[in-house]
Amino acid sequence: MKYYSTNKKVTGVSLQDAVVKGLAEDKGLFMPDSIKVLPQSFFDTIENLTFQEIAYKVADTFFGEDVEATALKDIVYETLNFDTPLVHVVNNIYSLELYHGPTLAFKDVGGRFMSRLLGYFIKKQTKTTVNVLVATSGDTGSAVANGFLGVEGIHVYVLYPKGLVSPIQECQFTTLGRNITALEVDGTFDDCQALVKSAFIDDELNAKMKLTSANSINVARFLPQSFYYFYAYAQLKKLGKADNLVMCVPSGNFGNITAGLFAKRMGLPVKHFIAANNRNDIFLQYLQTGEYNPRPSVSTIANAMDVGDPSNFARVLDLFEGSHRAIIDQIGGVSYNDNQIADTLKSCYVQTGYLLDPHGACGYRALNEMLKENETGVFLETAHPAKFLETVENIIGEKVEIPQKLKEFMKGEKKSLLLPKDFETFKSYLLNI
Repeated sequence: MKYYSTNKKVTGVSLQDAVVKGLAEDKGLFMPDSIKVLPQSFFDTIENLTFQEIAYKVADTFFGEDVEATALKDIVYETLNFDTPLVHVVNNIYSLELYHGPTLAFKDVGGRFMSRLLGYFIKKQTKTTVNVLVATSGDTGSAVANGFLGVEGIHVYVLYPKGLVSPIQECQFTTLGRNITALEVDGTFDDCQALVKSAFIDDELNAKMKLTSANSINVARFLPQSFYYFYAYAQLKKLGKADNLVMCVPSGNFGNITAGLFAKRMGLPVKHFIAANNRNDIFLQYLQTGEYNPRPSVSTIANAMDVGDPSNFARVLDLFEGSHRAIIDQIGGVSYNDNQIADTLKSCYVQTGYLLDPHGACGYRALNEMLKENETGVFLETAHPAKFLETVENIIGEKVEIPQKLKEFMKGEKKSLLLPKDFETFKSYLLNI
């Protein structure tokens, strides 16, 4: 399979180069030349397959032309070597819990898959160290850092906004050491993302270092997230609830919902998508007006969605050939402020006993307000509530039990380097490593 850039100036790129480079030379995001449709026989029996079996079939359709079958199967099964996602029904709406990986966030799948696929290509291509740059608003950094921890030939630099991630999230990538370096940027997530993108197109940096991204900019990070959508369909089919399926996705940088759109193009019978935003509602404004106007992000209690210029909007546009009409036919949108998010989280807990995290609360509320009769709604619960401990406890007025996996991260010593948000300082740091 060949890949092209969303800016259309780069074409004919191999999967290996797309993964190793991360971002195209023309600053665009890589897209596959075609999206293959899975056979109907796969969907006819999908409810009888394990998560790993489903994921391997999907991965083979994406990557099978470029990765040996045995190696790809090993990558998939190693990636999913943790508890399978759980489906809960909450007031006739289904929650798909995606936080059963090592860092208790949905991005564990993408981070682990990419680390193994990149390692596979590095062994084939070069023995030069590959430097992974990743900007995070919270969960991406922890998932990528833990996915790449100890992987030979790769060093990860996690850029995160000072004071704008939860303490537990911060622990998950600042206490690891080894081949993981945490860079605490005096700015917002958008500033961190801008630094990463600028590094990829800087000739002097790229002449000295081999750079790639582990944000959902990278095809190997966001495409594996489609596994979850197929798995959700399989579980709903078991329950006889798979017809008229509406998937609601808490959305920040839009990698997750883009993976869902790819799944639909592959034949997954999803009727409609809903992008649930916090106050950073740039995509919702686009849906309503047809105009895309990025702006500086604002801080909210759903911090992982504090993105003012979502990278994957370029992929959404490309998938629909720039047609606003086609996009709004398949994707709805909504945004909520902090008070609405908190009210939803508390009322759901009081009424049902089910504890949402602030991001999942956006998805849950959106389905309650937007789901039509005879539709089945599934929202993606993207991270464990304990990752936002102080916020959630203040909302519900109770203590939240911290899972053992998170407690282990909290034992480590924080090690980070504080940087200003200007690119020249960041560049100088990288050049003098």
